[in-house]
Amino acid sequence: MQPFQAIVVDRAGDNGNGDVEPRIRTLEAADLPEGELLVRVSYSSVNYKDALACSANGNIVKTYPFVPGIDLAGVVEQSESPRFKPGDEVIVTGYGLGVSHFGGWSEYARIPADWAVPLPEGLSAKEAMMLGTAGFTAALSVVALEESGVLPNSGLVLVTGASGGVGSAAVAMLARLGYETVASTGKPDEAERLRELGARHILTREELVPAETKPLDKQLWAGAVDCVGGRTLSSILPRIRYSGAVAASGLTGGTALSATVLPFILRGVRLIGIDSVFIPMARRTDIWRQLAGRLKPDKPDALFREIPLGRVPEIVQPMLNGESRGRIVVKL
Repeated sequence: MQPFQAIVVDRAGDNGNGDVEPRIRTLEAADLPEGELLVRVSYSSVNYKDALACSANGNIVKTYPFVPGIDLAGVVEQSESPRFKPGDEVIVTGYGLGVSHFGGWSEYARIPADWAVPLPEGLSAKEAMMLGTAGFTAALSVVALEESGVLPNSGLVLVTGASGGVGSAAVAMLARLGYETVASTGKPDEAERLRELGARHILTREELVPAETKPLDKQLWAGAVDCVGGRTLSSILPRIRYSGAVAASGLTGGTALSATVLPFILRGVRLIGIDSVFIPMARRTDIWRQLAGRLKPDKPDALFREIPLGRVPEIVQPMLNGESRGRIVVKL
């Protein structure tokens, strides 16, 4: 196996305690961690967690040097698992990928076979990374609402943080399924793109979050996909309609939740936590199959832009600054 290219983060300075710097470097097979599958990576993506991995204070990476990238799609080159053979196309998201185990910002990755999902029919490797962890999380959120009885005829469904990766994908999936979606964003210039994805109504962050939150307020939304958390989540729970549900996956607005029990015991509102990292493989595989079919966005080009591996370092800081839009797919 020939040497290959990867984005490696390492600490600068002679003592290794300086700033973290992501750079493209040449690696060899011996540099990769252990795992039953050697995968030739076709596509990866850039996520907020990846940007944190490139930050000295990101609290993601524990040991250096390290290869970030919490998503990858590619082709199995070597396999020590009976589940896979050379030539199989796979998707890997979640678990320790890009967090405690070298990730997808590399032309080759060695990963545990138990982390890999066969690429489902109807989905290309590029489309899988157009979705990635963000799209997978959005799909989990949408399916959770469906399973809670929030259906297209139930009423308006709110998506918070709609200009981000999870939010954009959720808007597109809900629109495909026939929901009337309200997209909330702190980036007013994203309104046109969100309408293109299928949002019927746009709310600014200021319009969504009132100065004062009441324990119970006017019932507005049948359900919500919350990608923000914090004060945003606290403010929408009192306005969910009777027997509605909120699928919560975000924390960019903070981890604290100020709420009363009233929406839950007087209106039967359900708050559903969405975890995309350690979800069981049977559920994970089923959701990816749905993403290749009924949940596949109608207008994927509005969801992402594509960059080569060498441009990844220049994307990190704008993402940390909140200047990123939609999904960024990395071609290897």
